[in-house]
Amino acid sequence: MPITKQILPVILCGGTGSRLWPLSRKTFPKQYLSIKGENSFSFLQETLERIKLLNDYEEPLIICNEEHRFITAEQLRKINIKPKSIILEPSIRNTAPAIAIAALDSYTKEYDPILLILPSDHQIKNKKIFIRTIQNAKNITSEGKIVAFGINPDNPATGYGYIKSYEPFIKNKINPYKIEKFIEKPNKEQAAELIKDKRFSWNSGIYMAKASTIIAEINKFHPEIISFCKDSLDKKVIDLDFKRIEKKSFEKCPNISIDKAIMEKTALGMVLPLNADWSDIGNWKSYWENTDKDENGNILIGDSSQISSKNSLIGSFSRLTIALGIEDLIIVETNDAILVAKKDFAENVRDLVEQLKIKNRKEGEENKKIYRPWGNYLTIEESSNWKVKVIEVKPGESLSLQLHEKRAEHWVVVEGTAKVEIGEEIFLLNSNESCYVPLGHKHRLKNPSTEKLIIIEVQSGTYLGEDDIVRFKDNYGR
Repeated sequence: MPITKQILPVILCGGTGSRLWPLSRKTFPKQYLSIKGENSFSFLQETLERIKLLNDYEEPLIICNEEHRFITAEQLRKINIKPKSIILEPSIRNTAPAIAIAALDSYTKEYDPILLILPSDHQIKNKKIFIRTIQNAKNITSEGKIVAFGINPDNPATGYGYIKSYEPFIKNKINPYKIEKFIEKPNKEQAAELIKDKRFSWNSGIYMAKASTIIAEINKFHPEIISFCKDSLDKKVIDLDFKRIEKKSFEKCPNISIDKAIMEKTALGMVLPLNADWSDIGNWKSYWENTDKDENGNILIGDSSQISSKNSLIGSFSRLTIALGIEDLIIVETNDAILVAKKDFAENVRDLVEQLKIKNRKEGEENKKIYRPWGNYLTIEESSNWKVKVIEVKPGESLSLQLHEKRAEHWVVVEGTAKVEIGEEIFLLNSNESCYVPLGHKHRLKNPSTEKLIIIEVQSGTYLGEDDIVRFKDNYGR
């Protein structure tokens, strides 16, 4: 019989966090954000720091979208986390297939870990109670149960699902309760009725169970998920520090949550109260509700200020933003978009993003600042036939050896030292020096120093899209 002892944290990083637009977008979603500033932890990093307090736990297994693999790896590196594995999802298929992949990847005939399944974008302020609750759940899951963690509701929230247990929660007791049913996100009137009944709790989306239990229950109710996920894992490719699962098999999985796939059907479900000051920070209103405010109920982020304003959030991420005489508003400024909304409309920001996508506005999904394994670039100005970027290259890293068929480039070094390769010529550029990369010429940019390299790149040509690139050599397997 496989040994069941240690807890294996499984961190789900697949969400897009569109309700925190314009800060959170598909290219750099919520879980990677440090809303309070560049020197604070992101939501993902906070999640990983929290689990360091557990006893008998393995290094975490991370599941993220393929396009975010280097952002994920970099954020783990910054807090000295070496994961058990980073599994790349080739497409979004909701939580049931992701959790099935984690369970199948971790289970062996000799070892059956207890999976602690954690979304990567939650806020939990009371870490001690969180850890104590997880430790209490360990015994329950060892007996073959699946534990969901329920939050005692303090308002008729419509942004969460609800769990109904057969018995009412006992205040300040961390006791397991058998689950009667799950309730989809209710409307305001339904939610107001539900919170009157002490058998109802918010569904935190945090789960805990043995890998074998997860596999058996998914196989019982959705055997096709297990079949397709096994095929996808069998055909995986190891790419640097990542496990790249096979796309065709994985995309055959139904797009279904773990709640609908098994939790609404299983007889093994238990709910455990999690009274640890939890929030999923699902939108700007919940961020306002769960963050310290000034004496007038305002939250100021970045280069922002207010005069005679109340109960508002003013966030500035690129320029001075001042609010005058406002009340109950959300104002979030970025370098290419500004959101102004009543707090009570915060849940509808997702619909706004969908409208932007329908209108083919790239601001709905793309950030001006794009992260790459070698660093990042920021588009600061552009027109139909020219574009200006700021490119930052990390110490010792290099871009691929490449060429462009429709554009030429000028590079100006403003900080650091660049090693430049153009055709057969290789040379160094220092601060205030520049070079020209003609259209159709092979070229490469490298930072050979121990300090960051910053260059200004001016592109000119008939087409300036990021897909105008032919790679010949790349350190990152792209």
